[in-house]
Amino acid sequence: MVNSPAPSRRAALLNLSAARARVLEHLQSCADPVTPAQVARSLDLHDNSARLHLDGLVDAGLAVRRPGVPAGRGRPPMTYLSGAPQDADPRIRDYAYLAAALASVVAQRSPDPELDARVAGAEWGRGMVEGVVADSAREARAEVVRLLDVLGFDPSGDSEVRSVLLRRCPLLDVAREHPGVVCQVHLGLVRGALQEMGHDPDAELHPFAEPGGCRLRL
Repeated sequence: MVNSPAPSRRAALLNLSAARARVLEHLQSCADPVTPAQVARSLDLHDNSARLHLDGLVDAGLAVRRPGVPAGRGRPPMTYLSGAPQDADPRIRDYAYLAAALASVVAQRSPDPELDARVAGAEWGRGMVEGVVADSAREARAEVVRLLDVLGFDPSGDSEVRSVLLRRCPLLDVAREHPGVVCQVHLGLVRGALQEMGHDPDAELHPFAEPGGCRLRL
């Protein structure tokens, strides 16, 4: 069964104001938790406005709030990061750091960055599902969605797992800077995983296709 958000969280994603969606996008691009003051500086907002939007994202289940590192006397500042509480996995941030560095190298040095990115992604995908048995094409597609969920993409698919909305990107900043590399790695990942499980590797990824994320078609 494909994971999907609770109705309130789905509605929150669909009904975000432009200003709050901008704050969420900024959070998704940050590898580490940030304070309201840091968000305000980055987005040219008043501190109170930044805090209001951040708390609204927390209330909607789209962000996590936790105490930061104490600095002198008094209470430590509150910090925020994107995702539901169970998504705050440091392994995802480690993956983001490494992938960002690799994307930059490939973009600068490869004669065909998109092709090389897909090939690398396919190798990655095959390794991630090695030994996984999928008796049907639908099971294989569902396994790919579970894999994307583990990697932090917060996927939501239809009942046949044909159309999947990727509501988060652990490499958002790098994807915007090098979409021909990062997005092709992710497409290769999907295709390689499907092929390794013995099913049709045909897949299309449409980056930033919708306000809520990228659309994957299987």
